Amino acid sequence: MKPKTIFAHIACLATLTIAACGSDTPDTVDDAENIDVGDVTLTLVTHDSFAITEGVFESFRDSTGITVEVLTSGDVGSLVSQTILSEGNPVGDVIFGVDNTFMQRLLNSEALETYESPELTHVPDGFELDSSHRLTPIDYGDVCVNYWIDALDAPAPASLMDLAKSDYKGSLVVQNPETSSPGLAFLLATIAGTPDWEQFWIELRANDVAVTSGWEEAYYGDFIAGGGERPMVVSYASSPVAEVIYADPPVDSPPTGVLLDSCFRQIEFAGILSGSEHVAEAQLLIDFLLSPTFQNEIPMNMFMYPTAVTAQLPEEFIEHSLLTDSPLSLSPAEIEANRQQWTERWVEIVLG
Repeated sequence: MKPKTIFAHIACLATLTIAACGSDTPDTVDDAENIDVGDVTLTLVTHDSFAITEGVFESFRDSTGITVEVLTSGDVGSLVSQTILSEGNPVGDVIFGVDNTFMQRLLNSEALETYESPELTHVPDGFELDSSHRLTPIDYGDVCVNYWIDALDAPAPASLMDLAKSDYKGSLVVQNPETSSPGLAFLLATIAGTPDWEQFWIELRANDVAVTSGWEEAYYGDFIAGGGERPMVVSYASSPVAEVIYADPPVDSPPTGVLLDSCFRQIEFAGILSGSEHVAEAQLLIDFLLSPTFQNEIPMNMFMYPTAVTAQLPEEFIEHSLLTDSPLSLSPAEIEANRQQWTERWVEIVLG
């Protein structure tokens, strides 16, 4: 997944100390007061873009007594690979940040425990992509083409196919799907959303598309927001919200728009690692990740959207949100079966 922290103002937290509870599993975090407090440390293994306000865990600490340390483990691909390699002898207890572009690889292993959180009653069924309940949906976001409204020489594109038109020659910068989570998501968007994705990328190359290794290089390099010359970039549906929040001087509306026809939905999941010695406590942590206390913190820290309907979005997200009602998607199984050949073919077409 992205660096999911949209702007440099958002720091990735390497380690947090929080509380959890004893050996018997409560139905929810609120029931933790009914169990014995244990001297246990949980390790939450996540990607290197994880960010959350440390204070969010105070209520969890008040209810429980288990320390949780956050261990970052590279990007989502590295996170999944390392989890599979340590199957049965995990470096942590709970994994967070596996998304739908890599989840099937993890589900094909024996690295996860089954757990159906009672908090899932607050999560719409569409987010639950794992019927075995080994991965629990925690947050989501859309990867989309963003454009600088005042910098386009033509009207804003209305569809993915428009990006290959001569009106937008030399306008778009994308990320390499072999090295970038948003780059992979955009490749998947073109596979799901165009009649012939290979021909589409042939036309994009002819239309002088630029390619960077990652999101930061694209957004703060070639894109106008960072002083570059290109008015269109693959980023996130939440990027315009961030442009308003961090604008200096302040602005009333975002300078960027989103091509909704280009949006591919990413869903992030958490799961309990097989071999954990603290499964009951890990279940409690999964419940907490779906609680309003944690869910309410997701937008302003990770610029993603909470999956639980009990969460409250910040006013900035309500006012400036540009989520589509019909995001592009592919099944996790189809992605897993084809991801390598798709990315290799993309390299041949675009970089060859």
